[in-house]
Amino acid sequence: MTTALFAVFGLGLLVGLPIAFAMGAAGLVALAVEGKLSLLSVPQRFFDGINSFPLMAVPFFILAADLMTASGITTALLRFSNSLVGHIRGGMGHVNVVTSMMFAGVSGSALADAAGPGAVEMRMMQKSGYDTYYSAALSAATATIGPIIPPSIIMVIYALTDSRVTVAGLFLAGVVPGLLLGLALMAMNHWVSVRRGYGAAHAALPWSERARALWKALPVLLMPAIIIAGILTGLFTPTEASAVAVFYALVIGLFVTRTLNARVITRVLLQSGLVTSAALLIVSMASLFAWLLTLAQVPQTIAATIGGMTTEPVLVMLIVMVFVLACGLFIDTLPAVIILVPVLAPLSEQFGIHPLHFAMAVVLNLTVGLITPPVGGVLFVMTSVARLRLEKLARAIVPLLAAELVVLLAVVLFAPLSTAVPAWFGYAR
Repeated sequence: MTTALFAVFGLGLLVGLPIAFAMGAAGLVALAVEGKLSLLSVPQRFFDGINSFPLMAVPFFILAADLMTASGITTALLRFSNSLVGHIRGGMGHVNVVTSMMFAGVSGSALADAAGPGAVEMRMMQKSGYDTYYSAALSAATATIGPIIPPSIIMVIYALTDSRVTVAGLFLAGVVPGLLLGLALMAMNHWVSVRRGYGAAHAALPWSERARALWKALPVLLMPAIIIAGILTGLFTPTEASAVAVFYALVIGLFVTRTLNARVITRVLLQSGLVTSAALLIVSMASLFAWLLTLAQVPQTIAATIGGMTTEPVLVMLIVMVFVLACGLFIDTLPAVIILVPVLAPLSEQFGIHPLHFAMAVVLNLTVGLITPPVGGVLFVMTSVARLRLEKLARAIVPLLAAELVVLLAVVLFAPLSTAVPAWFGYAR
């Protein structure tokens, strides 16, 4: 059964099947080959995979991000970011990073960040004299901050897959790694800008202009604060927080920016529905795939193999991260979480690794995979938006990818980077 499962899945990816259908077909063929289980378990597993109250947070967060984007918040964020860091050497690149960090508190999705603010940031960098491919590469790299700084769709899926961590705990675990990602990308952008002569330093804007920019961006910046504060105080659950985010986005768009109307909201609902359908289809298909892996005792086999190499927690983490990074080269983030977490998460308990530390390392690892070819989803978004060649964009992103891998290594080696903030709020023991 295991051989048929992986063979059909690999063949599906090779012939270009969407990953959801490749997983579904692999599960169906594996069950047929095994012969002992009824094929009726296929639709049952599909339904069970998405029959979850916490999973409702996914469509609501997607809708909230689309509503905020349609409300025209990108301009406010860009102006505020420019007032903060635009005067530094490589200023427009730094603006790109800071804007993505702030938008991460709204979107929770790297693809949304790349297609929305990322495209605008790239064009602004080009107009300021930055190379086209470097502009696109930096926009792609900064988009990966989206799933790390809370809220995060990937973290919601992870928490549903591993009951030892909570959505709130994972949200808090992403704060420090998300900030480190931003700082690492700003440092690399500064280095590249100095070498290539991008964005000479100039006088900073007066504090009065910074205050005005902050005032205009404040409605956006308040959204993640409301979500996190509400969850931490027990005012609402993470799922309810996603609905609050949609309500808040509607209020901003209707009464603050006044850019939302019936036509725009209808378009946003349709767009969000399509994205949600695609995401939930992947979740349902991946749940069948993960269930079959468990039946085949793949987690136990991997644990025994790694245990035969070493029992040192740090070395176990490094081995697992190399494996996850390799999987991220070929599997998109959402299916990778659902497939890999049931297989790998038991290792953290077996080898004494804190579950939040392990979870954050896996999430960050898979997010970095979004900018690694051949299946880097964010890279494909940027090539489509800017009509660029993938191979040239992949070369341009190498130094930025290196910066992100340094952050990943730091998160793997130093558990407090992931656990300190959750522990402070009582979500990590």
